[in-house]
Amino acid sequence: MSLVVLLVGMGVLMGAAAHTSLTVFTVAACAIGFWLVGFAVRERVGRHRG
Repeated sequence: MSLVVLLVGMGVLMGAAAHTSLTVFTVAACAIGFWLVGFAVRERVGRHRG
């Protein structure tokens, strides 16, 4: 069931990305990338303290 939800979610996101301009897509991709890097750094720092 979770695989079906994942595939539907990916389809919706890919469809939305196909209908936006390249500038909006690039800004959104950079924002998501920075968020993921920040999350990874926070997790690594938290793991060293714990």
